[in-house]
Amino acid sequence: MPELLPADSVMGAVTLRVADLDAMTAYYRDAVTLSVLAAEGGRVILGRGSTPSVILEHAPELKHASPGEAGLFHTAILFDSQEALAAAVYSVARRAPGTFTGSADHLVSQAFYFTDPEGNGVELYWDRARSQWSWTHGQVEMDTLYLDPNAFLREHLTDRGAALAEAVVGTGEGDPRFGDAIVGHVHLSVGDVATARAFYVDRLGFETTASLGSSALFVSAGGYHHHIAMNTWNSRGAGARRLALGLGEVELRLPGADDVGALTERMRHFGVQARDDGRSVAFDDPWANAVRVVAAR
Repeated sequence: MPELLPADSVMGAVTLRVADLDAMTAYYRDAVTLSVLAAEGGRVILGRGSTPSVILEHAPELKHASPGEAGLFHTAILFDSQEALAAAVYSVARRAPGTFTGSADHLVSQAFYFTDPEGNGVELYWDRARSQWSWTHGQVEMDTLYLDPNAFLREHLTDRGAALAEAVVGTGEGDPRFGDAIVGHVHLSVGDVATARAFYVDRLGFETTASLGSSALFVSAGGYHHHIAMNTWNSRGAGARRLALGLGEVELRLPGADDVGALTERMRHFGVQARDDGRSVAFDDPWANAVRVVAAR
């Protein structure tokens, strides 16, 4: 049996390299309803409370990746209530309506999909209680059922939620009554699923929670439906990413420093190079998608 990541491991912030820092900040702040937690030089950190979700790094010298390359499929931001999700969806619909790409009921969650101004996928979602998830032979049951966005807003957008969505526009100050919004999972584009499984399951230590043949793989720690997904829908056969706009790195938060140290030793045992800056350790997957591992405490 391969060694597993600690059950209480979670995802951290996703870093994006961006060409237009002001426009991207405005999108995640004013439309998605995140707050600017810090801004210095060419770097803006957005999130809720003290929890970063999206980090924007200004890199105007870079070009967009070519279609079919590996990289980010979407960053999935998890809201703690349907009311908070509805407020965010309403805000995006008002401030950036052309960025909506679809919605779905996945049985474990309700999700709305968007594309930010520079082409990065964004999912805004809410989880059903784990007691309502179904598992069969160790695989969580997920589906893609139609979810009417207008019906969802009619049911869950409250006067308070609409007012709060309006209140954050342009201010950069999220209202704490919105509740938490964190990166629940990250979905990556990869070249092939078998190689992805070897890296993320056999070496990194996630458990497989669902798979769609050779086209998609879903993995998690601690029985979550998925912390990372990988698919080949647009990127089958892709090689290592070149330096480009888009995904900078994905953060994985382990409970403590000892857990980070144990994972680092395990990855080195498998011949995976580690970049250790004294506070965190980063690994590149086979497509040069960077995974930075930090201790939560």
